[in-house]
Amino acid sequence: MTVYIHYIRALCSFSHIERLLLAGLIFCGIILAARAGETVDKSGNPAFRPAALWLDNHNVPINAHGGGVLFMPGTMPDQGTYYWFGEHKVAGDLGNTAQVGIHVYSSSDLASWKDQGIALKVADRPDMDICRGSIIERPKVVYNSRTKKFVMWFHLELVGKGYASARCGVAVASSATGPYRYIGSFRPDVGAWPMNTSLATHHPVGPEDRPELDKIKTDGGPYPGYPTNIIYRRDFAVGQMARDMTLFVDDDETAYVIYASEENGTLHISQLTPDYLKTAGRYVRVLPGGFNEAPALFKSAGKYFLFSSHCTGWSPNAGRLSVADSIWGPWREVGNPWHGPQDKISVSYGTQSTFVLPVADHPGAFIYMADLWRPQNAIDGRYVWLPIRWQDGLPELAWRDQWGLSEFDYTATGKATGKVTQLEKLAQIQNKP
Repeated sequence: MTVYIHYIRALCSFSHIERLLLAGLIFCGIILAARAGETVDKSGNPAFRPAALWLDNHNVPINAHGGGVLFMPGTMPDQGTYYWFGEHKVAGDLGNTAQVGIHVYSSSDLASWKDQGIALKVADRPDMDICRGSIIERPKVVYNSRTKKFVMWFHLELVGKGYASARCGVAVASSATGPYRYIGSFRPDVGAWPMNTSLATHHPVGPEDRPELDKIKTDGGPYPGYPTNIIYRRDFAVGQMARDMTLFVDDDETAYVIYASEENGTLHISQLTPDYLKTAGRYVRVLPGGFNEAPALFKSAGKYFLFSSHCTGWSPNAGRLSVADSIWGPWREVGNPWHGPQDKISVSYGTQSTFVLPVADHPGAFIYMADLWRPQNAIDGRYVWLPIRWQDGLPELAWRDQWGLSEFDYTATGKATGKVTQLEKLAQIQNKP
């Protein structure tokens, strides 16, 4: 208490100018502390502070939720730019609907992010799919080398319809930062049957299916008696439901959209057309009845890995990991990829997956991107980026209060091992957020 009294007396003795200068120093300290969320570590490498407040080049909190990152190489081997796309949210629960659009930021080092503005704006006309008040979630952008276009996909729910629309929205641009031109929305794979289902099931629903159809619940969460072989048949003629989604481009430049379908009960993986603007009618059902959402797919050493979460609304849950030798499957669940205290990993440290970012010029190095949602004040949701480590050929996740790209070791061949350094192995994992 005596210390605080001395501080108060000292402040009272300051002149008005001195108080203003002190206030300025305190403000700068706050800004620097916040920028440490995505500045550099002691070695000069990009550093990340998961769940901290991350600021852009204008010292404004980055507003790119549920997002993904596209890397575009430069003209020189050590040049290139990362583009981070995400939902622009506003304050309060109103921010859970689209009020502004899709924000985009750019960076050359993953450390400092430049605000590039709104890549795709919501429409002011209420008759437009992407009008203000609709739901636009999890935008992802890929580059098509054939058409020289940047293609954006996102989960779209039409205004006033809750989550019943379950559509894919698509927009294109000639430059990474846009502006993006909205093409339209649709349900994917109209009139196409899954490639991994029996021919005996390839017929639309009929009157005999009414008892099973009556059991279907539409709240998006798991329930006993979920029918695993009827909803895709129900939606055959109108297209498959598409909610939480991501994009993935394989080594041969074939692109895929991965999304929660069948009332959230089953994931689908759909191949895109060569221009990346539509689905090609080739798709598979993944983990039927598993109720997975928030998919984040990546490829390493010839295998495909898929992070996802259970369907529990805004409430966090234990993360999930699945693996396959082919993108078409079969997919095998291998459990929770998180390591740490049980009370933390049972809720994925409060986060939900959104994307896996391959680190340019670091072969084999990947960053797990996730959101820490705050739906009561959507704009205050935080970003959690963590290094993917490897154990027995499978990716692992562990919390870090702060980390840098030096987290990744390298072998003599230049391949990232994904293992942490000895010092980092000895570091105590903080039990937060």
